[in-house]
Amino acid sequence: MSKKIKTEAVDRLFEAILCLKNKEECYTFFEDVCTINELLSLSQRFEVAGMLMEKKTYLDISEKTGASTATISRVNRSLNYGNDGYDMVFSRLKEKEENAE
Repeated sequence: MSKKIKTEAVDRLFEAILCLKNKEECYTFFEDVCTINELLSLSQRFEVAGMLMEKKTYLDISEKTGASTATISRVNRSLNYGNDGYDMVFSRLKEKEENAE
């Protein structure tokens, strides 16, 4: 983990996020914490990551999400050389979906 982001303030923010109980609470909190554009950018990157993991092309991803090739490339770099955060979350989401069936 990058020491640049590991601060008491970030720890406190993550503790606050972990207190949220459902999607509605997430909307309420994140609409206060983030601008609409910041929240949309985060969700776009998450969608891009999922499509990259499905082996979609940059062109397909760009057309579906509106993401620039620079954004797609940045997310791809995180998938390949990051801390495996996307893998962890997508794996848990898949597991959750399978258990719901």
